[in-house]
Amino acid sequence: MLFEPLFTHALNIPQQIAIVDDHGQYTFPQIAAMATGLGLYLAAQTQKPRIGLLLPAGAGFVASFYGTLLAGKCVVPINFLLGEREIAHIIADSGIDTIVSTPQLAVRLKDTSLKIVDITQLPQTPTGLAPKFPSPKSDDMAVLMYTSGTSGLPKGVILSYGNLQSDVDAAISHAQLVGQHKFLGILPLFHSTGLLASMLAPMQLGATTVYIARFSPVGTIKAIREHGISVMAAVPSMYGALARLKDAGPADVQTLYAPLSGGEPLPANIREGFFQKFQKHILEGYGLTETIGPVTVNVPQARVAGSVGTPMPGVIIKITDDDGNALPHGQSGEVWLKGPMIMKGYFNLPEETAAALTADGFFKTGDLGRVDEQGFLFITGRKKDLIIVAGEKAVPREIEEALMQHPAVAEAAVLGKKDASRGEVVVAFIVLKEGQSPRPDEFKETCRAQGLAAFKVPREIIIVKEFPRSPTGKVLKRVLAEQLNAVPPSSERV
Repeated sequence: MLFEPLFTHALNIPQQIAIVDDHGQYTFPQIAAMATGLGLYLAAQTQKPRIGLLLPAGAGFVASFYGTLLAGKCVVPINFLLGEREIAHIIADSGIDTIVSTPQLAVRLKDTSLKIVDITQLPQTPTGLAPKFPSPKSDDMAVLMYTSGTSGLPKGVILSYGNLQSDVDAAISHAQLVGQHKFLGILPLFHSTGLLASMLAPMQLGATTVYIARFSPVGTIKAIREHGISVMAAVPSMYGALARLKDAGPADVQTLYAPLSGGEPLPANIREGFFQKFQKHILEGYGLTETIGPVTVNVPQARVAGSVGTPMPGVIIKITDDDGNALPHGQSGEVWLKGPMIMKGYFNLPEETAAALTADGFFKTGDLGRVDEQGFLFITGRKKDLIIVAGEKAVPREIEEALMQHPAVAEAAVLGKKDASRGEVVVAFIVLKEGQSPRPDEFKETCRAQGLAAFKVPREIIIVKEFPRSPTGKVLKRVLAEQLNAVPPSSERV
């Protein structure tokens, strides 16, 4: 389970290139040999049940991931973009004493007592070593993946072998992926979508993956063109950067079969701008760390703009009211999910686990959405982000999409501000496109022109140079909320 495909491909397609990264290219037998050697080495290094990986995307991460599983250990991918406090929390909470890393990243750990395994000092292709396969149960923990901590310290999400295997099987079936596809890995592998879409899926298929350790629009287009990439997963901001390239066009991406988007909502202007530039439809999907990546996704054969697609095999979606009652098609409510890919729970957090998982197996996502008659899911916002203006509900995403229709707006983020008379009022933070200086009232006029009710039109608009973001690119609205009462010098109220 999970690790067997690597060794099957090493035996059956020994000449096939498995990975191309910044350091070279590697066949399936080479990756299998690296994983085998690492497995034996790591098993002798620690008695702890879990091992941390502090590594960039590439052959080293892949070999370390499978080597950790071969050692009978659980993988703890560590987001190296987090701050010292968050990384220290992950180390302490997960109980690890050994981390596989590189010299460049291991400096983050210099003040700890951890055992550091330097991946660059280990033989890349050990010979004469036969893999010893462990026999994990489907319910055994394979990965302890920490959330990005947008609302506090990261939470450990317990993902079993069965969780990962069921989701990769469902994704391959739903998107009709085959071994002849070539994958591009530009999302970090400590990210659930990156792990699923650019490691587990291609490894199961026996497909080639090209990893770019640091995203670059020019480098991405070059990789797509030169390697004939057909499947890639990225966050919306990456697609936006690609669409802004001057010297790129349809000929550069003609091999793309599935440009997948996840991690955060895909703004309409990026979706439309990318299509106008490249004549390729971005396929938006939806998933969470708690679901080990996508549970719904648009596919080339069936897509609806603005939706996040239809559920993958085995996924059940229930839209609920505030009391947990199911709502009919077309009505908005909280999105609840059920299926074999749903996490076992939060590590060391029994109360949070009980609050998130129902007795009959549904995961309460905290996201708001609706399902149309054809089964396409539309995500409309976060339940906790709802703004209640004099008893009326305003969904931030709807207002953000309206603001994005103004030609001077590069990005928009909407949240509520406490108000003595109305409970809350709508406030918008805006990042302007370079060289733009519109009249202050234009933004409100745009919202009215988009048909927003008067209570949804922002009472206040704050211009900022950039948004605070999590390491995975999500806008940190809690930081923006803190700025509402103390506008920084780089901001301007209008």
